[in-house]
Amino acid sequence: MVDLGLFMMPLHPPGRDLTTVLEENRELVILADRLGFSEAWMGEHYTSTAEPIPSPLIFNASLISETQRIKFGTGVISLPQQHPAVVAGHAAVFDHLARGRFLFGVGSGGLSSDWEMFGNLDGRKRAMAMIESIDLILKMWTEDPPFTHEGDHVSVSLTDRVLPEMGIGRMIRPYQKPHPPIAVSVRGANSMTANFAGQRGWCMLSGNFVPAADIATHWPSYAAGAIAAGRRPDPSLWRVGRSVLITETDAEAEAILDDPEGTFSWYYTYLNSQGKLAGGDFSTDIDWDARKAEAMKVAKDLVIAGSAKTVLDRLIAFRDEVGDFGTLMITGHDMEGALPMWRRSFTTLAETVWPKLSAYMADKRVAEAAD
Repeated sequence: MVDLGLFMMPLHPPGRDLTTVLEENRELVILADRLGFSEAWMGEHYTSTAEPIPSPLIFNASLISETQRIKFGTGVISLPQQHPAVVAGHAAVFDHLARGRFLFGVGSGGLSSDWEMFGNLDGRKRAMAMIESIDLILKMWTEDPPFTHEGDHVSVSLTDRVLPEMGIGRMIRPYQKPHPPIAVSVRGANSMTANFAGQRGWCMLSGNFVPAADIATHWPSYAAGAIAAGRRPDPSLWRVGRSVLITETDAEAEAILDDPEGTFSWYYTYLNSQGKLAGGDFSTDIDWDARKAEAMKVAKDLVIAGSAKTVLDRLIAFRDEVGDFGTLMITGHDMEGALPMWRRSFTTLAETVWPKLSAYMADKRVAEAAD
């Protein structure tokens, strides 16, 4: 079984009205549910009005009653920025409200201004704090007090003020047993995070902004970790992201990619600028024309756009390059001034392109298993 998913950071020009973009994002999830998408992932960022969702759980909770089948993923909750007991409580409540339609994506944080705000500028410490936090959350979900944790990054104690008969001192536990599926995002080639996810049996998310050649290294790293831990590597746990736009003609798609003021130029200019900040380049003397030109080049390399036939052909080539995976996550981009085009694109993808791609991937899986 190969599924179709939706991933939103989300990312919008910061001058747009927040209420409007929130409703656009909500409507896209509702459309995805109607079209048969299996899951929708929402990011978490605190210090960017261009990525304006500090709580994916709050956003996703607004959609539980307006959808039927789609699962809600946090993509991702940045654990070093929050106390693990708070995350454990909020995630458990959401899992009950959603009746198990929940995928618990966690990470160490990807927005450099969040790192500064929360005092998490050391990348290694962020990674270690994330691991310590998720282990503590799992402990809270599966063990009764008394317990004490004195870690390198967080300390927790619940030993004295416990009255089991009154429920006092007990953490609520998730709807899914023993806990919701855990997912982590991976980016760089030969990712150690991918290897660690394989060891733990977690889901793995490969971002849409990652080149296919790097994504192709993620599964081998994951599989190696799984095998080392005595687990069977399961490709259904791998989610792979891509930006996809289906237009009436290839020429229409090319014009959108060539537009220096278009949604893809904006998207990759933002990511480029954030990446430079994360790398320590704090200069405000920026040649924006050059940065946009660089972003447009990246967009042409990474975005899969064109007619339905062209998109199908390119998705097949993409699958052949990166290998087998369980879910293709389609990126939700800013849709200002082009809502009908984007709705048609998602609809055509789900109703026309996806059945053909899914059949190809299923046949390919059988053929590769026989080799």
